[in-house]
Amino acid sequence: MRKRVVSLAMAAAMALSLTACGSSSSKTETTAAATEAAKTETTAAAEGAATEAAASGVDTSAWKDKTVTCIVPYDAGGGTDTVMRALADAAKGSFKNISVENRSGGGGATGMLAGANAKADGTTVTMITVELATLEAMGTNAGLTYSMFKPIMMVNSACAAITVNAKDDRFNTIEDFINYAKENEVSMGNSGNGAIWHLAAAGLAKETGAQFKHVAYDGAAGAITDLLGEHIDAVAVSYAEVANYVESGDLKVLAVMNDKRLDSIPDVPTCQEAGYNVVLGTWRGLGVPKDTPDEVVDQLYEIFSQAAQSDAFVDFMNKSNNVIDVLDGATFEERIKSDLETYTALVTDLGLKVQ
Repeated sequence: MRKRVVSLAMAAAMALSLTACGSSSSKTETTAAATEAAKTETTAAAEGAATEAAASGVDTSAWKDKTVTCIVPYDAGGGTDTVMRALADAAKGSFKNISVENRSGGGGATGMLAGANAKADGTTVTMITVELATLEAMGTNAGLTYSMFKPIMMVNSACAAITVNAKDDRFNTIEDFINYAKENEVSMGNSGNGAIWHLAAAGLAKETGAQFKHVAYDGAAGAITDLLGEHIDAVAVSYAEVANYVESGDLKVLAVMNDKRLDSIPDVPTCQEAGYNVVLGTWRGLGVPKDTPDEVVDQLYEIFSQAAQSDAFVDFMNKSNNVIDVLDGATFEERIKSDLETYTALVTDLGLKVQ
């Protein structure tokens, strides 16, 4: 596969750890309205993307007669789901039909295993996430390994945002939150045991001495719903996944685990500013079964990378506080390998490795 990097806003290979992370700050609104808005603006841009892909020298015309299923390994409504749906919609002009199927469970392992074991002809594309590395690092991967996939491209990335209910007057600053959690157990929702937001919260606890009761969900959407209902105390998820509720005044972000403040919430400090040296985040991308022919992967890369540049997708991502971060398949694969090494060391240090 040709090496190519498409950067629409910020493209960087990140070394994710407790002490250093070059993560781009991506944000994705989780409302159906945003997804519908993207759908209505997409058709012309998607058809144009297919034409541009053909002009690049890679013939994608055969896909006009094929149906593609995109697997999302988490529940509907979360950041991974909305990004995949918007991207699929932007690419729909290149296929006979394209659909999105949610296969949640196992912190993402269930859906990714389904995608990895699909027919290796390119008709099943899986949105793989950083949990492909974290679950394997923790030993909770249920047989899933990164080598089961041939990466097509990375799509975007995001840092963790420590978020609480806006009505919770115990926590007005990250310092309030941490000091309280040192003396009292705080329930922290995440997107699944071994998932990136679990590791983000665990890393914060280790760094600060806070006590968190980790509550696992099949994706961030369920955790956010329970936070809105005051059933848990906090979540560590991407800002994209809570942005709509922060803007409505229902939730508030205390700090972000980034190396700089987010442009969309410039008044919210980083954990580092408060003296907590934790910087952690996620990525999302597309993959197909490992035995998929290279020429098929090249064709899918052309289609989806052009879709990622379409006006409709860019507009959706911008409106949903997201930064598009695209890496070609070869570069993305190196990123996954590097992150597996990083997270293996991290979970060992945190004592989370399942023996």
